[in-house]
Amino acid sequence: MTIQILGPGCPNCRNLEKNAREAAQQLGIEASFEKITDTDRIVEMGALRTPGLAIDGTVQKFGKVLTAQEITEVLKTYQA
Repeated sequence: MTIQILGPGCPNCRNLEKNAREAAQQLGIEASFEKITDTDRIVEMGALRTPGLAIDGTVQKFGKVLTAQEITEVLKTYQA
């Protein structure tokens, strides 16, 4: 699984990545993390605002810093 953080690298993006790492660890998911900072690529993926969270290239949520618990729920849904 590849978890992608979409955004310019601002504090919100860093917080989203921290929370995503925590969520993956809580679920015992081995994931690679990728930061996508290219605006054109972010828009092509369908994220209209940053920060965004994508899994394996599919945008799951964007526009806010999700908590680790919110990301855990996204990951659970994605795995099902």
